[in-house]
Formats: sequence, structure tokens, C-alpha cells
Amino acid sequence: MDQLTDASGKYAVAALPFAYDALEPVIDAKTVELHYNFHHKPAAAAANKAEEALAKARDSGDFALVKHYEKELAFQLSSHILHTIYWSNLSGKGGVPKGELAKAITAEFGSYDKFKAHLIAASTTVEASGWGMLGYHAGTKKLMVLQCENHQKLTAWGVQPLLLLDVFEHAYYLKYQNRRAEYLNNLFNIINWDNVAERYDAARV
Repeated sequence: MDQLTDASGKYAVAALPFAYDALEPVIDAKTVELHYNFHHKPAAAAANKAEEALAKARDSGDFALVKHYEKELAFQLSSHILHTIYWSNLSGKGGVPKGELAKAITAEFGSYDKFKAHLIAASTTVEASGWGMLGYHAGTKKLMVLQCENHQKLTAWGVQPLLLLDVFEHAYYLKYQNRRAEYLNNLFNIINWDNVAERYDAARV
């Protein structure tokens, strides 16, 4: 579903699925431009650099920096993956989920309103930088709300992200400054629930 590499297999950032100003007034055009070009794109480049360094380490047998580059790969590649999903989750009409996804949210969280309150609270209270996530765990067939610190911490193995709320300050600071909760509440006006439902269907196959 997500284009993460180019034809050569290198990590590459796909074009945004909308214009820079498409998310206004919720997210301003300048924030989208900076976020995409100066945060997402460099993450893909850094993931490539980490993989190249690890390949050199295997060839030379010198693993002195293996800890550094493994950590770098986990952080940067996770950033690339999560940002790719985040962009596709946006530029919708907000509203509420429908169909099987709506049924699953009600079954797991009690109601859509309870789910929304849970996800916003979890996202608002992520320590430092990170993400709020609605994910699906195929092994348990459960929907989960998770906090993600940085791009790769506090996950649960096997969870497929369905909906991501970016709470790194670069995602909202130009417009909202420190008002993270206001930004998160407004994000629900532009969620593409069709995309989230498509991810839910794919995760259950």
C-alpha cells in the first residue's frame, strides 16, 4: 500500500498525495512544506546511509559502530514509514469511520467518542517527540491505541499502524506553538477514514 523504495530498492519518499496548502486551515502550507522536505525526506536518506554503513561493516568485518548504525536505521526507517502513512491518513473529510472499522472501534473501545478521547489523550501526553497510533494486531485480532516515542519506541511487536498522529513539534509548532491538544483535535477534521479503513482491511487478510 505504501511506496517506501524506488526502483533500485533504495528508500525514497513518494510525492505528497496533495498540495502543500491542501490541509489548511488545520495545518498551514509552510508547515507541510517544511515537514515533508526537511524532516521526512532526510529520514529516508539517513536510512539508506545506515544500511550502506552496515554493509561496509559486514564486508570489512569491522563492527565497531554497529550499535550506532543499527539504532540509526531503526530511528530513520521508522520515521520514513510512519511519515508515509501519516500523509496518506490526511486530506480527508473528517467525520467518523464507517463499516467494519467502525464496528471494530465500537467493540474494542466502547464507542467512537471513547476511542477518539483515548487516542487524543495518549497523543497529547507522548513524552517529548513521537506519535499517537491506532493499530491492529493480527495475532490477537485487536485494535490498539499506542504511544510511540521518537519513531520506534513503545511499540508492540506485530502491530500494523492504521492511523498516525504526528506530535513532533515540527508537525504543528508554526501554527499551534505548544497547543498540542488543539492541533490533535483539529486533525480529526481532515482524517481520511477511507484510507484508515483500507489499512484495516489489508491488515486482517
